[in-house]
Amino acid sequence: MQLPVATFAFLLLLIVIGRVLAWRRVLPERAADTLNLVVLYVNLPAMVLLYASRLQLGRELVAVALLPWLLLLVAALAVWLLARVLRWPRAVTGALLLTVPLGNTSYLGYPLTRAVLGDAALPYAVAYDQFGSFLILSTYGVVVLAAYGHGVRPRPLHILRRVLTFPAFLALLLALAIAPASLPHWLTGMLQPLAAALLPLVALAIGLQLKLLPDREHLGALGCGLLLKMLALPALALLLAPLLGLHGAAAQTGVLESAMPPMITAAALAAMAGLAPRLAAAMVSYGIVLMLLLLPLGVHWLH
Repeated sequence: MQLPVATFAFLLLLIVIGRVLAWRRVLPERAADTLNLVVLYVNLPAMVLLYASRLQLGRELVAVALLPWLLLLVAALAVWLLARVLRWPRAVTGALLLTVPLGNTSYLGYPLTRAVLGDAALPYAVAYDQFGSFLILSTYGVVVLAAYGHGVRPRPLHILRRVLTFPAFLALLLALAIAPASLPHWLTGMLQPLAAALLPLVALAIGLQLKLLPDREHLGALGCGLLLKMLALPALALLLAPLLGLHGAAAQTGVLESAMPPMITAAALAAMAGLAPRLAAAMVSYGIVLMLLLLPLGVHWLH
């Protein structure tokens, strides 16, 4: 297991290109949002459908899906305790309650899992993301927004409708309905280039959105949040994996997914709810920078 140098260099190059395009204002102001929507409605469902059909329900798969929920309990408790001790404002606490437990386990997690661990590990990444991160965002995330943000409190029916209409989740249900049968060759041939385009589009969108200007009064909270998200949670995942009976590719996928930077969607929801928008954006941006610095070391450590 190793991080392909060409893939890593390609990722860095596209992020830099995106940053330059944003700096030069070559593309429309909301170009990153457009790319994110393409990924959400086209590339992500294609990758889920392509690899989720290989899921084989068993104890190991359940353990992979359970791992992000265990990390959530620890992360939420740690943020709440730090908020009490350091007397953070409610907006800061809410922003970190969203961005620390929730990682970018689909947009970045899928292509990086494929690049580092190979196609065989992708079903584990799908289980971690769809049964973990996505459901956590749709349940726990909504509760945090209702408790700490402002606006209309969502109803249970609204939450259920959001889950059942999410494109990648619909692709997962379709894949599970097809499994264990293989996808037709003609369909596989169509899905593979769409799935392969996920990393380039995501990297370019990240470069367009990258912002490294947090408010000074939030620097302490930013440091605590990044320390928890990028170091403490992956280390905890490494300890929990064998306790859950995870070994080999399943354990490596769980740890790699736990090391993904904060979820862009979680930060966007925090901003829309008025929960320290610049802090939430900085968590995502600095988290991506830290991931780029730590990923080669982390892959070597896992190996």
